[in-house]
Amino acid sequence: MFHRRVSFSGLPLFQPILKARLKNTYRMGPDEGCKFNAGQVQRVLEGALASALGTTVYSPQGSGPLAQSLVELLQSRAKEVVPPRYKLVCHVVLGQQGQQSLVVASRALWDPDTDSFASATFSNASLFAVATVHGAYFE
Repeated sequence: MFHRRVSFSGLPLFQPILKARLKNTYRMGPDEGCKFNAGQVQRVLEGALASALGTTVYSPQGSGPLAQSLVELLQSRAKEVVPPRYKLVCHVVLGQQGQQSLVVASRALWDPDTDSFASATFSNASLFAVATVHGAYFE
């Protein structure tokens, strides 16, 4: 098979994409004992927040990258304890500790038999963090 356009390395620019054929499993729910355990995920979140933010000082410029790294850390730690076939949505709110108050709320459309969420908070003298992980069963 000859291609008209080639790259500098001599390889064709347009590689054919082979699609993998997956078979249906016909599962409509998780196996027995393989549901999202909110208590276990909450303990993981609390431990990860405490270890990552122990003596961290709040800075407005560094809060964005810190929140992104926290989301990646919490999602990877939660994946270790969540059964397969669950999709995770992780949300972190960071703020400066002061004389203000904050209410964090969320809404979701899900199956109450299989889906759930876990939330954890952390605060020190400089900042506060609220982390929420939603687990939705993926059929």
